[in-house]
Amino acid sequence: MAFEEQENELLALQSIFGSEDFIRHESKSAGEIRVSVELPSEYKVALREGGTLKQYKISFLPTLLLTFELPENYPYSSPPDFTLCCSWLTQKQLADLGTHLTELYNASRGDVVLFSWVQFLREDTIRFLNITSMLELSNEPSTSFSSQGTMDVEPSEQENSQTTGYSHPRSLSDDKNEARDPLNEHNPFSGLSLTPSQTLLSKILIHDAAQEQKVFQSTVYDCAVCFISYLGSECIKIQECGHVFCRSCLAEYCKVQITEGNVRGVTCAQEGCTALPAQAQVQSLVGEELFKRYDRLLLQSTLDRMSDVIYCPRTSCASPVIIEKDGNVALCSICGFAFCTSCKKAYHGTNDCELLNSHPENDSEQSIADLPRSLEGMKALWEDYASGSKQRRRLLESRYGGKGRFPKLEDYLSGGWIALNSKNCPYCSCKIEKNGGCNIVTCSQCDRHFCWICLTVLSGRTYQHFQSSECYLYL
Repeated sequence: MAFEEQENELLALQSIFGSEDFIRHESKSAGEIRVSVELPSEYKVALREGGTLKQYKISFLPTLLLTFELPENYPYSSPPDFTLCCSWLTQKQLADLGTHLTELYNASRGDVVLFSWVQFLREDTIRFLNITSMLELSNEPSTSFSSQGTMDVEPSEQENSQTTGYSHPRSLSDDKNEARDPLNEHNPFSGLSLTPSQTLLSKILIHDAAQEQKVFQSTVYDCAVCFISYLGSECIKIQECGHVFCRSCLAEYCKVQITEGNVRGVTCAQEGCTALPAQAQVQSLVGEELFKRYDRLLLQSTLDRMSDVIYCPRTSCASPVIIEKDGNVALCSICGFAFCTSCKKAYHGTNDCELLNSHPENDSEQSIADLPRSLEGMKALWEDYASGSKQRRRLLESRYGGKGRFPKLEDYLSGGWIALNSKNCPYCSCKIEKNGGCNIVTCSQCDRHFCWICLTVLSGRTYQHFQSSECYLYL
């Protein structure tokens, strides 16, 4: 009769729990059940380091392992023999749980109790141990408890396992607990000098992230772009904001931004949201080639926003150079070119380098004194050369000293035009041309707002600046 009761209970457990959570030992009435403890929202795990208590929000803790063997007279006169293992409870907490399981059997003697034990461990462990809002990890070494006394774990096992065990008088097998504990598998921190509590914390956080991903993949979401429902396994979640999109929509959105060179636009696709996807997510969405372009342009864009970075003016180099705080000289570490940070020409010492005060005739490489001396004359000469036929260009080149003169003339005119028609953004120092509209200007590089007249940084109610200053909103 007892055997029939046991067999029915084990069959019921097999039908209730999946193969990952319940394993039956066919050779005898025995098995093991993994129990996921339910946590309240906003639950935290904490670790004290020195005088600081560091807290981490989690949704999942590693499973408890209940290993059992049913004696011949169970359930009528004897409770199951069991071992209870957990990596994140102290020896006292685990012993309290084990004692309470025995009390639950005594309160319902004659009835099967394994399912009620699992329910208690899943639903009431946190409340029973009074750790309802936060679990503080300790450096207490792993030990094993039994009704006959306490036995310390061997040092070698203690070093290799963070599992704590409570044993009701039996041992199902001679295998070490850590061999059955999934937290001891694939530990990326092995070999590092960590305290037991630090190692345990890392395993808890890894387990929590893995379970979060598992839940996400099995949940149905509506894509915020195409509004079609997909399983999470076919979606991407932006961690910073929590918005979810199907892989197809977000991939197309990112590919368009990167192809057009707008790497700052590779953000959440939700309108008005500026959260950024992880680089690993971008790489998985757009492929290796586009990701290389994205990575390169993102670095360039970041350097462009740094006020202490300038580019080597040699077109064959163009490497980023850090500007020294004192002086106006910069030295390219790639090609060794020393140049002036103001005019981007070869370094000329402390001599004045205002662009409009310079003239192509000052080029020391070759005299070009026969070039027009007025700005209007140089413009007319360049327009004549740029629009002329091959014969006309050859004539002008022979008249003004060779073909190499005209690219220098173009650079001079372009530099002069930029100096006359642009201003430096007060945020990132990028050259800005105002192409119309009011005097509230948005920098095309850093997307910041400033007043075109006085270069005052604008924030909040931008129009108030034009009411409290001499600047005017419209020309």
